[in-house]
Amino acid sequence: MRRALAVLAAVPLLLFAAACGGSDGGGNTAATTGATTAAAGASSGLKVGGTVGAKPTVTFPAGQPATKSSYEVVQPGTGAGLKAGDKVIVNLTVYDWDGKGNAAQGSTYDTKAPETIAIDQRIPQVLQEGFTKVKHGGRLLAVLANDSVAQQQQTQPPAPTKVFVFDVVGTAPTPLKAVSGKETGESIKGVKVENPAPDKAPALSTKTEEKAPKDLVVKTLITGTGEKTKAGQTLTVQYTGKLWGSDKQFDSSWERGVPAEFPLAGVIEGWQKGLVGVPVGSRVVMSIPPEMAYKGEEKPGIPANSTLVFVVDVLGAY
Repeated sequence: MRRALAVLAAVPLLLFAAACGGSDGGGNTAATTGATTAAAGASSGLKVGGTVGAKPTVTFPAGQPATKSSYEVVQPGTGAGLKAGDKVIVNLTVYDWDGKGNAAQGSTYDTKAPETIAIDQRIPQVLQEGFTKVKHGGRLLAVLANDSVAQQQQTQPPAPTKVFVFDVVGTAPTPLKAVSGKETGESIKGVKVENPAPDKAPALSTKTEEKAPKDLVVKTLITGTGEKTKAGQTLTVQYTGKLWGSDKQFDSSWERGVPAEFPLAGVIEGWQKGLVGVPVGSRVVMSIPPEMAYKGEEKPGIPANSTLVFVVDVLGAY
């Protein structure tokens, strides 16, 4: 499960990709870098056209691409400011600056799926600084050259200089640390869930002789008090996944130590349908038939045509 934009192997310094990319399965990650920053208004020679809120155009200067990373505030914005530690929601457009075609590599304006970026040490220093110079409704231009690549990655063939235009949509709300609410007593026949302390992983058992349901089954175990989730939102969850009948676990965010974050549009159909309308702060258990999961395709730890069972804590949605 993943975001609509996937990691481009050609961009070792950042976590973005062309809009047609695939998916990986974890949360946002990026290389720690020591890029040299440049002041706003740096002379990259690039010109950005269009209004904030619509896909921008970029005019490139003649000659070779920049070899130094820089940022420029195109529009400062008028909303709330950004600071280190925020998770900023952006529409982004990316180009390869190779001095030839300078081809566009993708835009969230095309996919209609804004990205969320944590302003922390996992992104290049030039972005850590640049994002704190714009507000909601602002536009940031960033040139990311190979001086932004982490030292340990500089033995790899140099990637083209990248040009990003970021339009700041807002900041993600802080997710809950744990579910909260009343236990409902609901269950799925053949599946057992033990609810320990709210901040502890629930114990899921799928060892059963019962036949797997043919349809999607979703039961609320703990009803939260937050807003109900909507299709198209990005969710923050803790979850455990097992195979129906065998009790074999194939995935768990609890064991990775951090909640997972993903847009609902980028996950299997069973999650897309089963997690819509769930109040934030809830715990649900889902039985997902193969037709709404991976069908006849085999995945790591998941045989073809498997019925999947998940217990999911919904901690945030935006």
